[in-house]
Amino acid sequence: MSSAALHDDLSLPFQIEQCDTRGRLVRLGPSLDRMLARHDYPEPVSHLLAEATALVATMAAALKFDGIFSLQAKGDGPVSTLVADYRTPGHLRAYARYDAERLDALALGPGATATLVPLLLGGGYLAFTIDPQGPDMERYQGIVDLSGATLADAAHAYFAQSEQLNARVVLGAAHRKGVDGRKHWRAGGILLQQLPLQAGGLSTEDRTFAWEKVTALLGTAKADELSDPALGHNELLFRLFHEDGVRVFETGALTDRCTCSQDKVRGILSTFSPEEITEMTTPDGLISVTCQFCSDTYSFPPDAVKG
Repeated sequence: MSSAALHDDLSLPFQIEQCDTRGRLVRLGPSLDRMLARHDYPEPVSHLLAEATALVATMAAALKFDGIFSLQAKGDGPVSTLVADYRTPGHLRAYARYDAERLDALALGPGATATLVPLLLGGGYLAFTIDPQGPDMERYQGIVDLSGATLADAAHAYFAQSEQLNARVVLGAAHRKGVDGRKHWRAGGILLQQLPLQAGGLSTEDRTFAWEKVTALLGTAKADELSDPALGHNELLFRLFHEDGVRVFETGALTDRCTCSQDKVRGILSTFSPEEITEMTTPDGLISVTCQFCSDTYSFPPDAVKG
């Protein structure tokens, strides 16, 4: 395994003990690149979806639950829908729906990545949904208006509304040239969360100072650093927080994996009426369904899906 591969598709929990802060670093490489390559999105759409995938992986990996954590953005801009979800233990999928003509009319320049939310999504909302598995587990959804220039800004609005503890996140994505001479998508994110006040721990005043310090340091993380395959995750954390000491824990794997299957699609089609099945049947005598996440296509003769 190459040294670069050791820094790919992983989630790394860490703690800055002297500052009463815990965190999570996510690095996405080949899994993200495969996910985006299936759709051949325009580069600005891919960039936004890469950051959304890094965001949902960063936030979900910090939660202690079994189930699905999803992000969904709906806007009135050229990108009408943006969806990314994380399923334990680390399965990711994502897709975007966009209007090609409206997107082309924007004529986005190289600096547009700093303001992709208002440019591409426009006005709308951002929803985060926790759908835990198991009996007596309730589904939770938090919704905020799309605000700010980036998905990180929108996430901060969600944190302010939904979290009792302070939290901050930075995201970065890039279409970088690899050792094979071709460009590949990469992304990363770092989430910081202030730990609950503990007896014998930092005073309220010291906690405030410590939080201001670590978030200021977090703000110095650059998109190029978050997506650099040659920069190790431990090295990145050391660069940012070495003055207060960073303790890292075991990494978790992240992978591109959809939930669709032949049986699931057949089951969905079997709920349609005979008239609807007839309408969906193409001249070649088949019903074809393409998954919006992974772009796999499933084809059935009508008799195979009748309820």
